[in-house]
Amino acid sequence: MKKLLILLILLAFASPAYTATIYKWIDEKGIVGFTDDFSIVPPEYRDQVSTEVMEETPLVGVTASAQVTPQKIEEAKAGIHGLGEPYWRERVRPWKDQLKEATENYERTHKKFMESAEALSQRRYGSRTQIKMNVIELDRLNMERMGYEAQIDEAEEKLAKISNEAKESGADPEWLN
Repeated sequence: MKKLLILLILLAFASPAYTATIYKWIDEKGIVGFTDDFSIVPPEYRDQVSTEVMEETPLVGVTASAQVTPQKIEEAKAGIHGLGEPYWRERVRPWKDQLKEATENYERTHKKFMESAEALSQRRYGSRTQIKMNVIELDRLNMERMGYEAQIDEAEEKLAKISNEAKESGADPEWLN
């Protein structure tokens, strides 16, 4: 009986294998958080937490400095300020949307402007009121066009600024596409 007890104790200490549950979440700034205690996870991110069960087993022939942890892998996926892909994609999304919408609106308004200008140039005869109404319409379309040009310029300027910030922080340029 004693031998069996001693054997069980030796077996328990002979092969240490530990498991840990790691909780991972990404905050609104794109920063990745890791913990082994679920109560540390901020309440607003608990519904998006992903878990990973890690088994720690002795590695033969590998030094501790060569072991790669999930946190080190995630840090490599982030820039030097810890801002990852979700952060950069969310930064450029509204400006890309504005650029696309303003470009479409500009093209549509420019087409109307050109059609109105063409119609006015072909109309040699007409009342002064009709001509004046056409000129007013051209002015209105031109002002609308200029507003869309300003929106396009603003979006392009902001996207260039974000691109420079991303470059400086070491973010992957693909995250901005």
